[in-house]
Amino acid sequence: MNPLSPRQVSGELVQKFVQLFPEEAAKEVERLNVDEALDIVVQLEASSAAGLLDALLPEFSSRVLDALPLDTVTKLVLRMDPVRAAMAMLRLSAEKQQQILQSLPPMVTEEMRELMVYPADSAGGLMDPRVMSFRKTTLAGEALDAIRASRQAKIYDVYLVDDQGILNGCTALQDIALADQKTPLGELARKVPGSVPAVEPAAEVVRLFEEKKLSSVPIVDFEGKLLGVVRYDVLLSAAQEEAVEDLQSMVGVSPDERALSSPFFAVKKRLPWLQINLATAFLAAAVVGLFEETIAQVTALAVLLPVVAGQSGNTGAQALAVAIRGLTLKEIRISQWLLLVRKESISGFINGIAVGIVTGLGVWVWSKSFGLVMVITCAMVMSMTIASISGALVPLILKACKQDPAQSSSIILTTVTDVMGFFSFLGLAKLFMHLLPKDPPPKPEAMLDIVNWFIG
Repeated sequence: MNPLSPRQVSGELVQKFVQLFPEEAAKEVERLNVDEALDIVVQLEASSAAGLLDALLPEFSSRVLDALPLDTVTKLVLRMDPVRAAMAMLRLSAEKQQQILQSLPPMVTEEMRELMVYPADSAGGLMDPRVMSFRKTTLAGEALDAIRASRQAKIYDVYLVDDQGILNGCTALQDIALADQKTPLGELARKVPGSVPAVEPAAEVVRLFEEKKLSSVPIVDFEGKLLGVVRYDVLLSAAQEEAVEDLQSMVGVSPDERALSSPFFAVKKRLPWLQINLATAFLAAAVVGLFEETIAQVTALAVLLPVVAGQSGNTGAQALAVAIRGLTLKEIRISQWLLLVRKESISGFINGIAVGIVTGLGVWVWSKSFGLVMVITCAMVMSMTIASISGALVPLILKACKQDPAQSSSIILTTVTDVMGFFSFLGLAKLFMHLLPKDPPPKPEAMLDIVNWFIG
């Protein structure tokens, strides 16, 4: 039997060490750069190399996989633990992920896709899997070198994991930078303020940001293994996109429609809501029709109708925006509807009095009619109070009916505010008809006098 060369002896020792102590071997390999780690991986048998990659931190494991030839990666991924392989692959570029998935057998590809993809409205759908993690035994200087090498610009918190990849601490990047380079990260670690399982709704991430005032939230699997992180700026960007979709939904425009969508697509998405809006407009017109005789006797009422409707519509829109935001951020629940109605009724009443007084002064300058001033002032208070309550109740009712609160609630609210605004104003006018002027309203020039009077 020929004696082994020194290189062969070294290779056998490494092979045995990795087979018997994969976790200890991984800690030693993580102290090397990627090229040095590759020299070790390529001299191992496939099963040992896969075991070593399973034991490495996902960030380091992904860098090794990224540097290996595709056929070698395919062999190793087939032997790796599927969860650990998916965690490493998530950190690769989309192009590299696709190449690896296409090289795997179809059943394995399907399994890997299920492990790597999360619903868009889940915490996993929001997370960035390219999160830096270290062990508690890693020295501060080693962590800083790795962070510099990663060239990631948005790192605020550094997360620590155990040998199984389970999240067990965190520390601020600033603390690492200021610490002695030989300090183990375990001495700088603090308790993780909170984490969210990847399958939980994205709203849970929002709730944690709100409660803890964090800059980032770690995302974990069902075992507590670190999968990724959601940063506040990314969440804010997602919320802004969702807000745009909500604005489109509120006025009956599909979130799928874009500025350059085809005209037929736009017609298909918008026309149903426009027809519904037409029906509600006829309802509001019917209310006006009930008071046709009253308007015919006091034509000044027709001039003032848009003032009441416009003001109550804006009041309702304010309350609607606050209610939808409260539901989205989980500030309020359906069971708290009475508290919300109480708050909106009081604010709507006070605003109604303030706006009604100003309106009454303007109408007095214009018409010199005490009856008309009294009617429009009272109508303004009534319609704005009802609009404020309606703006709060419409999204709550839609939510209770398992409907999207943002979906076309603006159309429903406009109908309510128009109908109630017309009814309160014209109903009061009919009730106090004996106090109203029967003469034609002043000429339009008089309205300019009112504007000039307001602006001084």
